[in-house]
Amino acid sequence: MFEHEDHDHARCESGALQRAEATCARRKVNFTAQRRRVLEKLLESHVPASAYDIIDRLAEDGPRPAPITVYRALDFLAQQGFVHRIESRNAYVACCHDHETGEVVFLLCEKCGAAGEATSADLAGPIATIAAQAGFEPRRSVLEIRGLCARCQTQAGATA
Repeated sequence: MFEHEDHDHARCESGALQRAEATCARRKVNFTAQRRRVLEKLLESHVPASAYDIIDRLAEDGPRPAPITVYRALDFLAQQGFVHRIESRNAYVACCHDHETGEVVFLLCEKCGAAGEATSADLAGPIATIAAQAGFEPRRSVLEIRGLCARCQTQAGATA
């Protein structure tokens, strides 16, 4: 979820790219070079990035892309489940998990900015119940929990 000392980020990145390629092939949708590059830039870190952060990262390796092309790539990647939009930060984070069911909960570190994700099928029922009691038909739910990741808690304990 969060990067720890034993986190193999290269494996995390390659696994997410392989999953994206295989999923696009299975769904018969086009995983263009631009979409791949946007996903690769998001996979560089578990810290959410805005579209303009991504544009800046892409410009380091070549011509600066037009914002609309990055937004289109992000829309595609989000629709396919390869990235998530962190609503409160107006930013995106690559999804390194294959979760077809359950609610996604984002765990956002207030110190280092990292975003972790967890999935819980146990949350789907209570969310549906709350919505139904309010006469509301949910289309999408975004659950964000702010706090400190384990690494930042350890660092805070070391400096206290």
